[in-house]
Amino acid sequence: MAHVTVKSNTSKKYQQEIKAASHSFVSDAPESVGGLATGPDPHELLLASLGSCTAITLEMYAAKKGWDLKSVNVALQEEQVDDPANPGKKVSKITRDIKVEGSFDAEQMESLKSAADRCPIHKLLNGPKQIETVLN
Repeated sequence: MAHVTVKSNTSKKYQQEIKAASHSFVSDAPESVGGLATGPDPHELLLASLGSCTAITLEMYAAKKGWDLKSVNVALQEEQVDDPANPGKKVSKITRDIKVEGSFDAEQMESLKSAADRCPIHKLLNGPKQIETVLN
């Protein structure tokens, strides 16, 4: 189970201090909405989670298969698009462009693509979820 704490730094408008295991870093709102842009914004962190999980999953998968995967580069973009199931409504669309370096045939490339869709963060974002909020 993952555990992360986020603490507001009120001396720096909208900046958040994040602690995850032994790591500390900040998140902030972009300047366009009044933040100081001292760190990635929450949308960027979400995309970074998916991208890093994808790359790690592909590295592990290729290692298990004994394939010579030299590198993985994942570029992600999130945008609001029209929801085809609900005219007049918008839905978030995440585009994940994965580039792998190594010698792979078509079947191996398809296996890598399938493995990317099995990364834990991809499954979390695509699957059913519950978010429980407790306010103290």
